[in-house]
Amino acid sequence: MLDPMAHAGPRHVAIIMDGNGRWAQARGRPRLLGHRAGARRVREIVAACPDLGVDYLTIFAFSTENWKRTQAEVSGLMSLFRRYIESEAQTLLAEGTRVRFIGDRVRLDSKLRSLMDMIEALTAHNTRVNLTIALNYGGRDEVARATKRLARDVAAGRLDPEEVSDETLPRYLDTHVLPDPDLVIRTSGEARISNFLLWQSAYSEYEFVDTLWPDFTREQFKAVLTRYGARERRYGGVVA
Repeated sequence: MLDPMAHAGPRHVAIIMDGNGRWAQARGRPRLLGHRAGARRVREIVAACPDLGVDYLTIFAFSTENWKRTQAEVSGLMSLFRRYIESEAQTLLAEGTRVRFIGDRVRLDSKLRSLMDMIEALTAHNTRVNLTIALNYGGRDEVARATKRLARDVAAGRLDPEEVSDETLPRYLDTHVLPDPDLVIRTSGEARISNFLLWQSAYSEYEFVDTLWPDFTREQFKAVLTRYGARERRYGGVVA
């Protein structure tokens, strides 16, 4: 049954899932344990989306800057991503979730890229929830790659440079098939956007919550969506 507040809620929610490492360290455990706990939380939040009226969920899994972390943590994360896809594919398919990835895949290993292709194809006809995973993603990197594609079309004569507008570039972004996010949530108490969906979130509402991602429950998610429903979105205009 659809939650009554969902009609006033966001259709597309994007989440910066921050705090996994600190969650583990606070328990005297390795940071990778926190990432595993965070992956389990993803499962719960994705499953909650239909009842809360969320059609699109985009999660920030690994940024272009995360390669600066220790080799052990990066390798552990890549292994976790592979295991997540292998273990969750059939569940996501059965639950009607369509999976997409955004970001630059070139630097990812071939096994992970193959698994990404597999789950995208497997779930391509699902419509209940659209889950987009930002993997090796950075907002500036995305805009740079999109601009290169646009420039190639101009150079090839497929696009008139005089017709380029703020509606043109989005067609070249990784997210070209997605609506812009209505709401961006960041967990763990940090209040910055960290190079996430820079173009797409120009008029998004933001919510910064203190909870570390592995502790961010369905109930907290619902509470954030309820607060969103009370906001007045003006998109730069003034309500008379």
